[in-house]
Amino acid sequence: MRASTLGELKESGWKSISVKDEIRQNLIKMIRNKEELFPGILGYEKTVLPQIQHALLSKHDMILLGLRGQAKTRILRMLVQFMDEYIPVVKGSEINDDPMNPLSKYAKDLIAEQGDDTPIDWLHRSYRYGEKLATPDTSVADLIGDIDPIKAATKKLTLADQSVINFGLIPRTNRGLFVINELPDLQPRIQVALLNIMQERDIQIRGFNVRIPMDVAMAFSANPEDYTNRGNIITPLKDRIDSQIITHYPKELGTGVAITRQEAWQERPSGIKIHIPEFVREIVEKAAFEARDSEYVDQKSGVSTRMTITALEQVVSSAERRAILNDESETTVRIADLFHMVPALTGKIELVYEGEQEGAISVAKHILGKAINGIFKRYFPDPQAKGEEQKSVYKEITDWFANGNEINISDTLTNKDYDKALNQVTGLDALISKYVKDQPDDEINAWKDLVLESLHQNSMLSKQDLDDQTLYTDMLGSMFSSLGGFEDEGFDEFE
Repeated sequence: MRASTLGELKESGWKSISVKDEIRQNLIKMIRNKEELFPGILGYEKTVLPQIQHALLSKHDMILLGLRGQAKTRILRMLVQFMDEYIPVVKGSEINDDPMNPLSKYAKDLIAEQGDDTPIDWLHRSYRYGEKLATPDTSVADLIGDIDPIKAATKKLTLADQSVINFGLIPRTNRGLFVINELPDLQPRIQVALLNIMQERDIQIRGFNVRIPMDVAMAFSANPEDYTNRGNIITPLKDRIDSQIITHYPKELGTGVAITRQEAWQERPSGIKIHIPEFVREIVEKAAFEARDSEYVDQKSGVSTRMTITALEQVVSSAERRAILNDESETTVRIADLFHMVPALTGKIELVYEGEQEGAISVAKHILGKAINGIFKRYFPDPQAKGEEQKSVYKEITDWFANGNEINISDTLTNKDYDKALNQVTGLDALISKYVKDQPDDEINAWKDLVLESLHQNSMLSKQDLDDQTLYTDMLGSMFSSLGGFEDEGFDEFE
């Protein structure tokens, strides 16, 4: 990088190589040094990431094909790290001309005029990355280039002079990596303009009988749904994309929990310490797994990992708001807070006809209820399992409610009142101490809350949502109470 002229660059012994060779060499070096290649990308260690490495080692152009929220764009942006940190370019060049092999008329004329005194710049790899979100209004001029009549008039040149070319995004990323996101949204006639880039590695500007060679690595992302709904990738272009790599959602609950823990905004500057029990994180992630299996949700559209990230942030915000209202400096996430993540679910899932009939909020609560029950059964015996021993586990708790007792838990209860309300229920402490080991004291009440909600999910307790309050009562007592109300009403009418 000490070289500032072409002559000094020649003396340094620097040799130019293609961008794909450069990426390949650096990738090999990083693999040998056991470096982390894609930091922060979780769940792809044995599937997607090895395939990407194979494509780069093969010097392939690639496309990442997958549903929304599968880190496709993030991965593509990380490919920049495999390029050299700096490369020399002819100073003032619009297309990053290689001083040893100039392409543009500007660079050729400058080198012909100044020779070894031609000034050079050193370009950082962050400037060698170009990206375009494919939209229906994208034009060939945007991507490849066009004649600029204003430049011609200003410089008093004819339109046949190469100096009046206004280069598009791809030529300006020469000797770098160019990415097109959501490729199917690109109109077919615009996709045709990419064919030369992908195969012959040159560009053609209309009005010029000149083909300008390009040294650029190409990568794309696409959603399979887009092939039928919004457009498609034309066959000749698909044929020229060397590697098609399929991405996927987390296959294990623990992986999803780790991703959400990494991405969600949890450490707030409010000064309030918010404890998030591990089972709460699991419930949030389990909701995504349940949604991906739900008959009410359109599986072709997918359920983005962004759903769990925003859901956890809403849960934390609910706990934070309660602490602010009660002027408390510390709080723990409760089951009531989990139901405040419903807006995150309704905004991130696409429903099929049956789901629309049920209503988005009802479907979201149904999914959340299944998630709560699923995680509950990981730690406690299944209340629905056959056998007297299984049923007797929760008998002391259900008997307490059967004796006419009830518990009312408000969203905004102080920590002290929350503790007092849950401690009324006999049998909860014994159940928690038996099945939940080595848990922090400040999370015990959250576990008790989980038990009550899960017993409701298994039809062993009745639950009424009253604005910001949740009332748990005996299931049979609630049913008889409802029946008694109808009988009284009918008797009055009869009289």
